[in-house]
Amino acid sequence: MWTDRRILDLLGIEVPIIQAPMAGANLSDMVIAVSEAGGLGSLPCALLSPDKARQELARIRQHTSKPVNVNFFCHSMPEADASREAAWKGRLSAYYSEFGIDADASYPPSARAPFDEAFLEIVEEFGPEVVSFHFGLPKADLLKRVKATGAKILSSATTVDEALWLEQRGCDAIIAQGVEAGGHRGIFLSDDVSTQVGTMALVPQVVDAVKVPVIAAGGIADARGIVAALALGASAVQIGTAYLFTPEATIGPLHRQALKAAKDDQTALTNVFTGRPARGIVNRIMREVGPISPEAPQFPLAGGALAPLRQKTEPRGSGDFMSLWSGQAARLARELPAGELTRTLAQETLDKLGSRSS
Repeated sequence: MWTDRRILDLLGIEVPIIQAPMAGANLSDMVIAVSEAGGLGSLPCALLSPDKARQELARIRQHTSKPVNVNFFCHSMPEADASREAAWKGRLSAYYSEFGIDADASYPPSARAPFDEAFLEIVEEFGPEVVSFHFGLPKADLLKRVKATGAKILSSATTVDEALWLEQRGCDAIIAQGVEAGGHRGIFLSDDVSTQVGTMALVPQVVDAVKVPVIAAGGIADARGIVAALALGASAVQIGTAYLFTPEATIGPLHRQALKAAKDDQTALTNVFTGRPARGIVNRIMREVGPISPEAPQFPLAGGALAPLRQKTEPRGSGDFMSLWSGQAARLARELPAGELTRTLAQETLDKLGSRSS
């Protein structure tokens, strides 16, 4: 039924739909549901300890024998910069005063764990069929050991140069991440987000530049977007924001409310939550401090100083200081269980492809 079977055959899946790994927003329930429906479920590990990642993978293996993807970040942890931390706290001091927070107290920095030996051991133990990376690739020795498990390697590219870089280092497929995508940009050869490319322009250029299959990501939430991506030469799509509307998503009620109310022009790229550009729904902290602030500490440290503000405001029903990750196509999403959403998107896409060719 699918004319381009490159991703299907490469990854061993039935429909060309990959559920985006969304750190903090999905765990094993979503992975199992999507994989069982014929897509590729993805477990994000950036916010998990090795023990928690092992528990989630054990549960996944108990409930599905279908292929799954395990995702990791590939950033380098920055050196401590006391002056930048102090400047960031100073920028937030008016909010601390507003909510009666002690600005001199120390707060643990936010953390997102990069791929390392401990996570590699988990990959070797469980042997996931697919391992994907964000922000490039891990060091060559670690990547070699991942490939030795038989896992297919995916990573995100936000430019043609990044796609070529990934292909040259052994990626089996490239995720072409357009600027419309929610969450963190996969950008790694540059730090200039002002020239990031939209999905419709990026995908065909990456398809033309690399020999491996391309997966389109960013602004795709319904069958129309999938058909468009396939027409541009993508072999599959990766969908994130639409899966945030499923009951399997692990986001809180404030995030769900914001997604339901979001309009097409209400997201922006921001670095105020983590120190690295990511797309989310605009809220108070983004409007008043950013969205891009030169004072934000390097990734992933910026969120530590926001933690006490979140602790004060979220119990009151306010999302003013929380990261409300979302892509630009939230209004196209539907509230369905993750498995049903996967099957529905696949069938609606086939229907449109059939009607187009008849």
